[in-house]
Parts: sequence; structure tokens; C-alpha cells
Amino acid sequence: MAEWKQEYRPDSPSTGALRPGDFASVLERNINVLRDKRQKEENQAGLQDRMANAITRFSGSMLFVYVHLALVVGWIAVNAGLIPSIAPFDPSFVILATVASVEAIFLSTFVLISQNRAAAEADRRAELDLQTNLLSEHEITRLLSLTIAIAARLGVEEAQDPSLKELQKHVAPEKVLDRIAEDENGNGA
Repeated sequence: MAEWKQEYRPDSPSTGALRPGDFASVLERNINVLRDKRQKEENQAGLQDRMANAITRFSGSMLFVYVHLALVVGWIAVNAGLIPSIAPFDPSFVILATVASVEAIFLSTFVLISQNRAAAEADRRAELDLQTNLLSEHEITRLLSLTIAIAARLGVEEAQDPSLKELQKHVAPEKVLDRIAEDENGNGA
């Protein structure tokens, strides 16, 4: 697990040059890793997912609005008899309503497909956040224990604070989830 961590060295030169391990280089590395991972996932997406995303992206653009506005205005102008050189072909606008309804059905399906994929990606990110937070909590608890031991050895009175003993306990995620579920069901204290 330690292979993904990089050493932090606060003694980097203040000239702006970055050395491996500097905060900025770690930040840059993380940004690059996440961008590359996202790109890889997009490349591995199936044809259907890519098509759904492309259609959803286009249907959510102003170009889509302008094209539809032009088509609907043109359709209405022709079928209302406002353009004498073209004979009306849908004077009751039934065909327009049917086309719009079918288009709405397909567009909503494409949006749902894209949302499902985005929700799955959000779930993966949330899982990563949870794992990172649990690891951080464990590391902070260990650091607190070491700090308390050092403070006790040096005779610092604050090291005897009873609240520190509580902070030294590791968080059990399953107990937190159980408590959240109890509170949601109205069974909590």
C-alpha cells in the first residue's frame, strides 16, 4: 500500500523549482493520475455509452436549442401557410407533436443512460474518498498516540487530558453506518 505514497520534504528550495516530493509535484501527480484514469475509462466505454454521452452532450447544448428553434419555427411557418411557395403538409401539427414526443422519449433515455454512468463514477469516487478518509483517520490516530506518548515523556500536563483517550480510539466505519441507519429510521437517541 505504501508504494502509492510519496515522501513529503518541506526543505525544498524557495526558488520555485520543484523536486519530487514537493507538495506541488504531488498535487500535479495526483491531477495527472486522475485525468489519465478518467481518459482511460472514457476510452474503455462501450460504443453505446459513447453514443449516449455524445447525444446527451449535444442535446444539452445551445446549438441543439437553436437547431430545434429553427426547425419548429420553419415547420410552423410552412404549415400555417406563411410561406406561399411551400404547400402545408401538417396543418394540424399532429406530425410535429408526434416527432417531438418520440424525440423526447429517446432523449430522456439517453440522458438516463448518461446519468447512470455518471452515478456509477460518482459511487467509485465516493468509495475512494471513504477509503482515503479511513486511512487518514488511522494515520491521525497513530500520530496522536505518538504525540501523547512524547508529551507524557516530556511531562506536558495536557497529555493527561481524558478527551485525548477518546480521540485515540479508532473509528469503526460499520458502527458509524449502523448509527446513521438507526438515526434515519428514527431509532436513534
